[in-house]
Amino acid sequence: MALTIASREVDGVTILDLNGRITLGEGSVQLRDSVRGLISKGQKGILLNLGDVNYIDSSGLGELVSAFTTAKNQGADVKLLGLTKKVKDVLQLTKLYTVFDIYNDEASAIASFK
Repeated sequence: MALTIASREVDGVTILDLNGRITLGEGSVQLRDSVRGLISKGQKGILLNLGDVNYIDSSGLGELVSAFTTAKNQGADVKLLGLTKKVKDVLQLTKLYTVFDIYNDEASAIASFK
């Protein structure tokens, strides 16, 4: 299942609703282009909703880290929302769970940008 990304804005925070798999190739490229596009337009708050992501490989993890780093370097924030058990396990296994700000509900995630 290919990755689909829907973008919406709530209180000045852009939420990218990701659905599918973040893997080497198309999925990771879509994610990279979406995040970099938002940052280049001056968006400072980006929330990646991973609630419908059922699989992420090492390339996908690399893209999450790259998005996080690119955002930080531009004075923006990338935070994660609604991890599935599989994605959460991968982030804990790789110790990336401590790098990202991770939220379970959208309201508290949006409030964290203020």
